[in-house]
Order: sequence, then C-alpha cells, then structure tokens
Amino acid sequence: MRTPLEVLKLYREHDYSLCDVVASRTEHDPGRPLVWYDGRESSWSDVQAAAAGMAAALAARGVRHGDRVAIMARNTPDHVILLLALGRIGAIMVPVNPDFGVEETAYVLEHAGVSGALVGKETIDTVRAASAAVAPAPWLIGLEAGMGLATTSDLLREGSSLVPPDDGGADDPVIIIFTSGSTGFPKAVLHSQRNFITAGEAFVARIALQDTDRLMIVLPMYHINAMFYQVAGTLAAGASMAIVPRFSASRFWGTAVAARATEANIIEAIGTILTDRPRSEFRAEHTIRAVYGVRPRFVEIFNKEFHIPVCVGGYGMSEIPGVISTPLDRPNAPGSMGVLSVHPDPDRPWVQCRIVDEDGNALGNDETGELQVKTPIIMKGYFRDPEQTNAAFVDGWFKTGDLVRRDASGFYTFVSRKNDIIRRRGENISAAEIDRIVLEHPAVKEVAAVAVPAKLGEDEILTVVVRQAGAAVSAEDIAGWCAGRLAAMKVPRYVAFVDGLPYTPTMKIDRKALRQDASLLGQAVDLGERRRTGK
Repeated sequence: MRTPLEVLKLYREHDYSLCDVVASRTEHDPGRPLVWYDGRESSWSDVQAAAAGMAAALAARGVRHGDRVAIMARNTPDHVILLLALGRIGAIMVPVNPDFGVEETAYVLEHAGVSGALVGKETIDTVRAASAAVAPAPWLIGLEAGMGLATTSDLLREGSSLVPPDDGGADDPVIIIFTSGSTGFPKAVLHSQRNFITAGEAFVARIALQDTDRLMIVLPMYHINAMFYQVAGTLAAGASMAIVPRFSASRFWGTAVAARATEANIIEAIGTILTDRPRSEFRAEHTIRAVYGVRPRFVEIFNKEFHIPVCVGGYGMSEIPGVISTPLDRPNAPGSMGVLSVHPDPDRPWVQCRIVDEDGNALGNDETGELQVKTPIIMKGYFRDPEQTNAAFVDGWFKTGDLVRRDASGFYTFVSRKNDIIRRRGENISAAEIDRIVLEHPAVKEVAAVAVPAKLGEDEILTVVVRQAGAAVSAEDIAGWCAGRLAAMKVPRYVAFVDGLPYTPTMKIDRKALRQDASLLGQAVDLGERRRTGK
C-alpha cells in the first residue's frame, strides 16, 4: 500500500479549487471509474464533462458567483455533479434532508436564500409547498422525468454546446451544511472549496485511502460525514465512490459485493443495526477492508465476524470536520475517541486542541473540561448569522460544547455534551457515562440517560432503555448493573422501557425530545419509591 502522502503525490499540484482538483485526477487516467450507482459506472472524464455541462447550463439560466442552489433528494450522483458544477461558477450547494417536512424545508430555503433547487420525486410535493412560503420562490429542476419539470438531463443537453464558466476559486464558499437542529432551528455551516478538499486529504490519512479504493456511501449526502469524508476523500485520493440512495440493513452486504466496495462509513446507529441483523444476510465475499465510524463496542464483531481488518473511529463537527481519530499505527486507548488527526504531509500545520474550565483556564492531563479547537478546516461562519458565529469562538478557538479529557499519551476521551450533564446532589454526572455502562448489559440494545426534575431541586436520572429482541431485563436489573459499576449517585432512579429511541435527522439520539416527553416519566419504574416503600 502507498502511504497517504504517496497517494496525493500521484497527481500534479493543484490550486485547491474543485475544478482544478478534478482536472488533476482526471488527467492522470480519464477512463478510471469515479462513480458507481445502481450498477452503472461513470468515469472521471464522464463526471468532469457532466459538471462542466451543468455549470454552463446553470450559468445560462442566471446562476452567478455566490448564489445558492439546493438539492433535496436521496443520495444520487447529481449531488456530486451539482457540487462540482457550482464550484466552477463560484456558487454554493445547499443539500437538504429529504425527510424534512414543509416547515423545515421552507426555513432552509428561506435562510439560505436559494435561487433554485434540484428535487426528486419523493421530495417534489414538499418543496413545492415550502416554496410557496419563500419569496421569491426558487425555480425547480427534476432529477428525473415525470414531474412536469425540466430535468438534469435537459440541463446537460443545454450545457453541452456552451462554454463552461471557470470563476470559482479555492477560497470561495461552496457548500452549506445545516446542523441537525436538535436545539431550535438548524444553523447553516458555510465551508470553502479549500476546506472541502483539505478535509478529503485528511481523510486519506485517517483511513489510509488508496487510489484503488471504492468508498460506499450509505450515509446521507446532506451530512458532513458523507460529503467531507467520503466524497472529498474520493476526490483527494483519485479513488471511486459507490453511491447508495439510502442505508438498508438487509441490502448492505449485497450492495457492498455488487459495488466491489472497499471502504464504508457508518455511525453508531448503523453499527447497532448491522450487528443485530441475522447473519444469513452477511456476504463473506465482500471486499470491504476498512470502515470508518465503528464504535469500540462493535470493533471485535467487525473484525472477527464481518472480516473487516481496519475499524477507525473519529470525532468532528459540521464546523470542524475530522479533528480526532483512532490511530492506525497503534492500539487505541480503551474508551478513547483517539488522538489528534494529521494531514498526509507531516510538514503541514494541523489541528490544535485545548481543554478549558468554565472560566477559560487551560486544564492539564486527566482533567475534564470543554474541548476547544483550531484547525485549517474550520467553517467560514454560520451563513447569515454573525451573532452565532461570533458566539462560537473565543480568541480564535472554536467552542465545541463537548466535555472531554486527555491523558498523558495524547488520547482524548469524550465525557458528555455540556447540555447533557445531569446535576444531582451537588455533583455533575455525565449522561454518556451512564449510557456506556448500561450498554454493556447483554440484554440492552440502546439506551439514553436524561435529567428529569427532582422534588427537592436539581435533577434525577431517567434511563430510557430498548431491550435486545427477546431479552428479559427489569428496572431492578438495570439499577443493580449500574450499582456494581458506578458511584451510588450515578445509579438511575427511574428506568423506562421503550420500543425505540428518537433520533435527529443526522441519526444522533435526540435527548431533547426525550427530556420533553412527559409520558416517559409516567411509565417509568421509580426505583427510589420502591426502595422507600418496599413495593
């Protein structure tokens, strides 16, 4: 295998614009496949030509430097082609969650000020209804025929006889990623072309990507993970990508075989689902060698049962992609999210992290505080929100809102979101720590600990549990399990069993929804009352 730096040096130097990066990789071998989708391959030269044609057609229709164009659909090659096309114009792509309702969609379209949108059949009704609340209403292009709209195929035909623009530069904004919106309306994270490509180069180092790899994209392409890690990583490595419309547990392994995938990115929810599925669905002939996003509790299963030797975890945010990852060259510290990520070029200045207390004072090893970050891949800001942008930084450091600790070897361990700290009996308790312990119980599939009001002030702990299929476990069992592994003040008072947990659009447990669900406390077993009354 080539080193990450050797992979990047396969190609000529470029100026960090999307247009020039794609040109440098296409020149190397124009006929190599870049995109696999639904059993069909498109080469680097095919995609480059399609992006140029779409850029020319969009420019002819009035899209100018700095304009925003949305795409609201399941994963499709048009996400990649539109991104590259807008990069040539110097315009900005706004990928929208296709599961959004009318109100959420209207907010995104209005806040981003999009001039137009590419839509699929599954989203056209939502976009039309949302557009009625936006002035001026955006123009719409269909990703397929049958919607009464001009289509992307029409755009490519229009653009094939036009001269494509080449006005986009490395430091022009190119994409807006909307955060999950677990608190209020989502924020619009703005990134440049340089950020996008640099994030891809860093991903080459984190997963040791090769130019021969094929990255299977099952995570949604409105999210930072799919775009800044897999799409950007593919472009940086000169590799190829297999685009899957959406994750399907039953079809995951079959798709991997059909696409000849060698790499995949997942999140914890997908890891839980895959490890819980019948092994009859597993295809041993798959060629996946590496998976990014595997939580420590799943690594052994992925290694031994799924025959995937490289399992990497990581930490980042939409504002600061790819900050920390588990190392490839040595074992990860138990429970750690890894060490500071690196660029393939060791001479490149890279991520800096510090841990601070409530007053902003730097903390030392093994002390818990808020993680703050400086990185070359930092957002340009929250679009049209200077107040939130300014609030996100202190002295040039991005405030993550995450509580972590670092050991003497440089390994970082996640403790909790600041908002997920439970204040009980004068002590701060990490919901994530309780989750980790309860998840180790063999009968537990999913769990989320949240704060609920205590009669005497501060908080009590409610643990919401999803049982493994067919498993029998009681509230007393959960409390006893915790009592043997946690301090007494961390043992939950309330335990509620549910069929499933709520998730945000980016597949993170929605603790806010749990905290706001009054019915959970009503159905929960009150272990404190049982201990008091003996009933």
